[in-house]
Amino acid sequence: MKLPENISPLMTELSRYMAESAHKKLPEAVIEKAKHHILDTLAAMISGSQLKPGRMAIDFMRTQGGHEEATIAASTMITTAINAAQVNGTLAHADETDDTHQRARFHPGCVIVPAALAVAERENSSGSEFIQAVVLGYDIGARFNLALGPDVLFKDTHHATCTGAQFGATAACGSLLKVDARQARYQISYSMQQASGVPCWHRDTEHVEKAFVFGGMPARNAVQAALFAAIDFSGVDDVLSGAHNYFDVFTDDPHPDELTKDLGKRFDILDANLKKWSVGMPAQSPLDAVDILIEKYGIQPKDVDKISITLPEGRYGIADNTLMPNMCLQHLVSLFLIDRKLNFTNTHDESRMKDADVLDLRKKIELRPSKELRAATPPRQGIVEIMTQDGQIHRHHTKAVHGSAANPMSRHDIALKAEGLVTPILGADKTAALIEFVWDLEAVKNISEIRALLQA
Repeated sequence: MKLPENISPLMTELSRYMAESAHKKLPEAVIEKAKHHILDTLAAMISGSQLKPGRMAIDFMRTQGGHEEATIAASTMITTAINAAQVNGTLAHADETDDTHQRARFHPGCVIVPAALAVAERENSSGSEFIQAVVLGYDIGARFNLALGPDVLFKDTHHATCTGAQFGATAACGSLLKVDARQARYQISYSMQQASGVPCWHRDTEHVEKAFVFGGMPARNAVQAALFAAIDFSGVDDVLSGAHNYFDVFTDDPHPDELTKDLGKRFDILDANLKKWSVGMPAQSPLDAVDILIEKYGIQPKDVDKISITLPEGRYGIADNTLMPNMCLQHLVSLFLIDRKLNFTNTHDESRMKDADVLDLRKKIELRPSKELRAATPPRQGIVEIMTQDGQIHRHHTKAVHGSAANPMSRHDIALKAEGLVTPILGADKTAALIEFVWDLEAVKNISEIRALLQA
């Protein structure tokens, strides 16, 4: 079939790759990393059901009904793939435990995994097909962001998760729906029309709008775009060129070659980061440092005279004495020193924000911005200095955060995190079964077998 003359070489290459990706063999390391991010996202979905954004998303969808195609995690509801993706995406970012991709500046898992899972259930896809789709989603999502150029990704115009992650999730869904290259082009067009995410969500102190904007909305939009194209909704053949194209709308400094650079050779899921601590990303490196200092020196709260935390300039504003307990860096460090642990329960206990001992310790913690750390590689570094009452200074510089691509978590680490998040909701037996299900995804003939393991 002859291509329309107005389709650019860039769109031709990209759409063909999206249509053919399901048939390409993935390296074992990529398959293993995909399982890590799938399990981590499922755990985020299930634990997120206990928080206000998750509870509201589930309660809302109970009123909507819908043809039974896909399950909503931590419930007994089965609804349409579009509805399930919206709720599960919201659940996945109801908390701050989901994954990130530093170079592309987005949260891929909370969009790509819920969207792909919903369509995989709808299509009775295999575990291997699901893995293929997720990997494609991370590749396409990262590239759509990188193509906008680094300046755009650091500006507060449209949040990068609502652009890149949505395009990635659309590609993942298309892979499961077995779209051809023409349909893939229309998928991209419908995804572009829905790309949004205005950063006024910063002003939502309860995380409800943020959970929808980061997870639920782009996951829902991705499934809808893919389903439209799969049943031959026509659209614009090439939104990467011509009038009012993707680059014209979103950037003044486009890098279009990033869309296809090393496509099929570089797998962006390998560059994605998991969080050891189920709290906001700015707190990860300081908490790694505090953990090491407690272990090494046995520091107790009564020993502390002052704590200085140095972080990359401009990167920690949302963590500096914020009102959310699982985001507030001073609160989390104080809690860690007092409780000697951080888990889902104590980091989400809002009453601890008024605890006298915690407040007393918080007064001793100072945050400092650093231009040097802003430019440092790997990113997200942090330095913690604890000055004790006897005049000693104990210092640790976290250069590679545990869970980052530079210092990855093991299967054991990820399973422990998942157990901590999921067991209180699903119980130990079902949690163990879910973990084993993910580790053995290649043997799964029909992903819908996961339903019984996700329901509460």
